[in-house]
Amino acid sequence: MQEKKGRKKGQVRMPARARGAGNVNVHIVKRKGHLERFDERKVYASCYEACLSAQIPNSTAEHICGLASDDVKKWVLTQRQVNSHQIFLRVAEFLRKHHKDVAFMYETHRDVS
Repeated sequence: MQEKKGRKKGQVRMPARARGAGNVNVHIVKRKGHLERFDERKVYASCYEACLSAQIPNSTAEHICGLASDDVKKWVLTQRQVNSHQIFLRVAEFLRKHHKDVAFMYETHRDVS
């Protein structure tokens, strides 16, 4: 696969609507206990990588991941505190409803990274 100019290998190109981090001002408690601002682009990127691993066409991957990141963003805004594992579970649940192969790749990617 040939990389496009200006993009590093493995870097995901997101559709315009997914590029902005939005006005979500919620902090996430990370695995090591530090806080980080919620970034829906990370949800989109991890979903997209799972789609590529499952050999899903790009247009389908963009659609699924756009819906997944929107779902998680709406959910995060209703929570007082969220940790990264809860986000992981929310994305996995969403993907199981929409594409089982992508859900499997998403859920098992931590085991190999």
